[in-house]
Amino acid sequence: MLTREQLKAVRKIQIRTSHLVTDLFAGQYQSVFKGRGMEFAEVRLYQPGDEVRTIDWNVTARTGAPHVKRYAEERELTVMLLVDASASTYFGSVRQLKSALAAELAALFAFSAITNNDKVGLVIFSDRIELALPPRKGTHHVLRVIREVLSLAPAGRGTDLPAALEHLDKVTKRRCVVFLLSDFLAPGCEKALRIAARRHDVIAVVLDDPREAELPAVGLVELEEAETGARYVVDTGDARVRAAFARQGAAARSARGRMLRAADVDVVGVATDRPYTEALLRFFRMRERRQ
Repeated sequence: MLTREQLKAVRKIQIRTSHLVTDLFAGQYQSVFKGRGMEFAEVRLYQPGDEVRTIDWNVTARTGAPHVKRYAEERELTVMLLVDASASTYFGSVRQLKSALAAELAALFAFSAITNNDKVGLVIFSDRIELALPPRKGTHHVLRVIREVLSLAPAGRGTDLPAALEHLDKVTKRRCVVFLLSDFLAPGCEKALRIAARRHDVIAVVLDDPREAELPAVGLVELEEAETGARYVVDTGDARVRAAFARQGAAARSARGRMLRAADVDVVGVATDRPYTEALLRFFRMRERRQ
């Protein structure tokens, strides 16, 4: 049962994201993710009247009889939302938590999908699969997706992104558009991402917070590592400590960027301290130019 505050949050996200879909993203989504038009269906024997250009020469050479490729119109897509619910996403130092940002973005992608008559599915993961909803259509289903992302209390604290992608591979029979919302702080996921990108259209939505890049000078503070629970006392008044933290943060972000590029997935960077609309519009424009 949702609390009154959670219900208000769901309604607020519904109003805001529906407005953004109507005013900004519906057309971009359709042009970017509806571009294939026809998809391969089967190979069959050539019949009089078939176009020569549809002949599959490899199959023809192998069988000794002319075969043609048959295509079917691709009428809808399946959009899968993979949302990281590890403890590191329940952090935010400015406008909102990374988890709340992920919920709003998931809603935006989901409403964009159903506006174009696509199905939407959900996988919430930490160091285990916390929740999975099969792809469906309709506003009622999207509202459930938002409620689950906002209200789920994860059992795990860590991150196992390869397990989430392996689960996706088990439950999907065809190519999907996959929005993977995570801070990607856990190492060792490049191989799993690369494998997923060969089968699906994977978009990595990277969640950041400015406090992960630099520390303010506020004296002695006790910090807790979100996913392990380890605690440290840090003297933020020491400029050398702040500089070392900034170097480590920059190195981690650089390594994350290299990993995502090597995995050959598209990347959208968003942060808790600034609006995400411009980042998404840049992403859609980039995809349109590439197509």
